[in-house]
Amino acid sequence: MKLPQSLGRQFNLFWAGSAVSNVGDRITTFVVPTVMIFALHSSALEVGIVAMAQYLGIPLIGPIAGVLVDRWDKRLTMVACDLIRLAAVAAIPVAYWLGVLSTPLLFGCVAAISAATIFFNVGALVAVPAAMDQAQLVRAYSRLEGTRSVTEVAGPSIAAGLYSALGVAALLVDAASYLISATCFRYMRPWGVKATLQGSVWSRLTLGFRLNWADPVLRRVSVAAITLNSGGPIFVTVLPILAYQGLGLSVGAFGAAMSVAAVGALLGAVVAPKIAGRLGAGRTMAWALLLHCLVGLGVLTAPALPAGPVIAVTMGCYGFFMSCINVCSAPIRQSRMSADNQGVMHAAFRTLTWGIIPLAAFVGGWGVNLLTAPLGILDAARWTMAGGTILAAFSFVSAIRLQPLLDQADRDRAAAVAPVAALAETPS
Repeated sequence: MKLPQSLGRQFNLFWAGSAVSNVGDRITTFVVPTVMIFALHSSALEVGIVAMAQYLGIPLIGPIAGVLVDRWDKRLTMVACDLIRLAAVAAIPVAYWLGVLSTPLLFGCVAAISAATIFFNVGALVAVPAAMDQAQLVRAYSRLEGTRSVTEVAGPSIAAGLYSALGVAALLVDAASYLISATCFRYMRPWGVKATLQGSVWSRLTLGFRLNWADPVLRRVSVAAITLNSGGPIFVTVLPILAYQGLGLSVGAFGAAMSVAAVGALLGAVVAPKIAGRLGAGRTMAWALLLHCLVGLGVLTAPALPAGPVIAVTMGCYGFFMSCINVCSAPIRQSRMSADNQGVMHAAFRTLTWGIIPLAAFVGGWGVNLLTAPLGILDAARWTMAGGTILAAFSFVSAIRLQPLLDQADRDRAAAVAPVAALAETPS
């Protein structure tokens, strides 16, 4: 069997650190709402509020993150962010054992993790293109997305098993993963530019937004992502409420269903580069956006069909198309921007497109709370999720013109290079 070609030591260190951290992330994502529902007996609204905290830092500190990270040592920034997240995650089980764990405290811990993750992700997005050639980016992102998908396959089952065995102490495994991740990044070479960029913080901050809006490709990707994130987080926030309170699944059954579901995400990461090579990255992303949303309507078939398989199959298809979106999105955006402006471009993009997520997560919990009295918890969760995924499907409208714009850019580059190549071939 032919082994995959190595992309170099720097990428492998980044890949290992990201993979370990992703496993821990899956544990936290699974355990926090489980603790709220079973240990704290929280309402749907409280679950939505804590889910909101996961993304609240994006509109608050996202714009400045790219400007600051551009001026910092990006490797050491990522190490520091891992250590901050370690402390915030470890604080949750400690508070539980002391008898002081509450929704406000969970909100604060999750918000701290979110803030550190914002700075971490800016450094990570700059690290990948700095660690390899432009031609290797799609392969690199395919491997990263594949690894993320593998952790999603194993993560929920691991989390369910750890929670069943350890309870809230399962979060200590996540804390340990951030320590391993920090060690991997510590041994990477520094990357990117530090303290050499001209202009004030304000000018660099606003530049990121101008770059995303002025470029027609970046503008369409941004609008599509904003639309997707207006509805998608409603679906994801309400999912554990549907599973536990609406359909009566146990922690183990829900964990197993989510692990089976993540196989679809892994398959998407593997085949997305091949699909993009045949259809084009822009066209692949557009159709993946539409199908990713529409398959979410599969949750409406439960409980008429068995709940566990419904969630597994629906979320498997959901994850497959999400992987296709992720594999295509980052290379498309990075191809439109110089290295010096990658940080501010990515930070502004995340602020524009993820800034809506806290509101969407809150709306998910609030919607279930509002509809439970007239409909009951099951139908309230089902129809709230259906409304969110239908809203997100309109992201296709903006993305459908991406491929013609990318094709035109390729033709323009070829036309610009042709005279130079012809001159070089002319005998003196």
